[in-house]
Amino acid sequence: MTFSVNHPILFLIVGIIIAVVLAEAVYFLVKSYRRAKKIGMDMAKIKKTIVTAAIFTIAPAISIVITVLVLSNSLGIALPWLRLSVVGSLSYETIAAVNAALGMKTTLAELARGMTASQFVTISIVMTASIMVGIWLVPVLAKRMQKGLVSFENRDKKWSDILQGSLFIGMISAFVGYVFSDVSRLWTSENGLFSLTTKNEFGEEITTFVSSTSGLIPVCVMAVSMVSMLICGLLMKKLKWNWLNDYALPLCMIIGMLSAIPFTALLG
Repeated sequence: MTFSVNHPILFLIVGIIIAVVLAEAVYFLVKSYRRAKKIGMDMAKIKKTIVTAAIFTIAPAISIVITVLVLSNSLGIALPWLRLSVVGSLSYETIAAVNAALGMKTTLAELARGMTASQFVTISIVMTASIMVGIWLVPVLAKRMQKGLVSFENRDKKWSDILQGSLFIGMISAFVGYVFSDVSRLWTSENGLFSLTTKNEFGEEITTFVSSTSGLIPVCVMAVSMVSMLICGLLMKKLKWNWLNDYALPLCMIIGMLSAIPFTALLG
């Protein structure tokens, strides 16, 4: 039997898992509602809170659906659907899948043309096992780290703010560095023509003429996304469009991905 990333059995397995997660959410929602009613809370406010929360989950869900669609080209729909519906991360899933593919000396683009069951299982394990680190790491270390940060903040609030800001910037830098991973800043000249030294997906250095600049596509997309988010921030600040706060991320993601189309046509 030929393996397919969209085989019905995969959707059945994923559907069962997601149904269990949804059932758990509904169970605690009902228990919470009954408890609030029992202790005499204002039920009008409770109902309003439930409706408001349901409405405002639409915006984050848009960005998740976009990621599922992006990954579905090579991994099918079932696996990304599962990963981003249970314990998944918007920024993590793609990087984990790409790194798993590189470890097998291939790329997601090549796997889109045909993936074996072994490759699918390998990528699934990498994506799942890696994200599970946070599940057991948080209860083991989070309380100690929080206690240390609070103690440090009580002694010196200024340096505590700097430390926390540095930790956040360090985390962001890891993802920003990934954007530039295919582009080297070493420019040379050969026979009067500029050439660009880049690294391929296996870490091997290659020198190409400036006409081959596909590694700049992620950089340009990132720049467009940054400008889009900046514009959203200005609109919220200057025009008081506070509703945009919940839609800025998916909106900027869509704009960034749309910009990849002309950049790909231009840069190759």
